[in-house]
Amino acid sequence: MTSPFIKYLLDMLSDLGDVRSRAMFGGHGIYHDGIMIGLIADGVFYLKVDDENRTAFEAEGSKPFRYRRKGRTKDVAMSYWEVPVDVLESREALCEWARDAHAAAVRSKAKKGKRK
Repeated sequence: MTSPFIKYLLDMLSDLGDVRSRAMFGGHGIYHDGIMIGLIADGVFYLKVDDENRTAFEAEGSKPFRYRRKGRTKDVAMSYWEVPVDVLESREALCEWARDAHAAAVRSKAKKGKRK
């Protein structure tokens, strides 16, 4: 069953075209054109971040998604950062940030492909 928050996000991001959610690890991944651009964990929406779009998130005081690996005492920060509330409330702003997250995800995928 899809939560009201996920339905809201998918509606807000519908201008992008193919946007879907998929359950994963107790949360949900948000995919655009088959590439994961965001995640929802504990009711918080995070978007993919890299060196090219991180400053926008930092300027808004956002923080990265963190989790603790089983058996470890230290948190691990991921390259997904919390989306500011004012961005979540604006279809235009959210789509713009999601496009930037998609570009970051594509760049990340390309980097991983080069390493192999």
